[in-house]
Amino acid sequence: MKFRPCIDIHNGKVKQIVGGSLHDDGDRARENFVSGQDAAFYAALYRDEGLSGGHVILLNSASSPYYEATREQAVKALAAYPGGLQLGGGVCPENAAEYLDAGASHVIVTSYVFRDGQLSWENLEKMEQAVGRERLVLDLSCRKKEGGYYIVTDRWQKFTDVPVTLETMRELGSHCDEFLIHAVDVEGKASGIEKELAEMLSGYEERPVTYAGGVGSLEDIRLLEKAGKGRLDVTVGSALDLFGGVIPFDLLKRIGNRE
Repeated sequence: MKFRPCIDIHNGKVKQIVGGSLHDDGDRARENFVSGQDAAFYAALYRDEGLSGGHVILLNSASSPYYEATREQAVKALAAYPGGLQLGGGVCPENAAEYLDAGASHVIVTSYVFRDGQLSWENLEKMEQAVGRERLVLDLSCRKKEGGYYIVTDRWQKFTDVPVTLETMRELGSHCDEFLIHAVDVEGKASGIEKELAEMLSGYEERPVTYAGGVGSLEDIRLLEKAGKGRLDVTVGSALDLFGGVIPFDLLKRIGNRE
């Protein structure tokens, strides 16, 4: 297990939000924390601590009046830590190179590849051609429905018909370098992980997988490490003391460079 830091940006500010509360209408979200520091501050901190593989996520749609402010913050973070951070949020073949040139190690994609509730192999091929498999992270963030976990898109507001299963991951694994998976139903709540999801993900070994969602204590991290058989990396947001939570960053950074 490796700790992957995060920088979530909404309405031009670094925030921690409850994942299922995002709404494009009015750019609304239930906030756990709003930082007085900009995104570059956190990027520089992660750089100085030697923490790689974290992600910067833009949480506004391209049509939002806040989008440019959010994008500007993201680009500043990438400039502060070239090659150390991945970037997601509205990524498509037309803008991916811009983010890579700005310093992102990888781009993270969901909505462009999972269109109209389905997996678009055509769009996946376009993304792969645009950036290369080795710089592409597929975000399989999901919510529970009818006893299974299904990929959600558009800032986690829309269900697809694509389940998160080992079969799905093996099918997609040859087209990306890593997977990022937010357990959206518990994202931002710091009330416990989706153990069932973590146990399922533990069966996948071909590519790195980062789990995010629900971590509220060091005990949750231990539970995730056990449920994931040590194969899952972890992102902690709202529960981290950097963002107003209780888990000391100084403790988590010690596992930030585990291989």
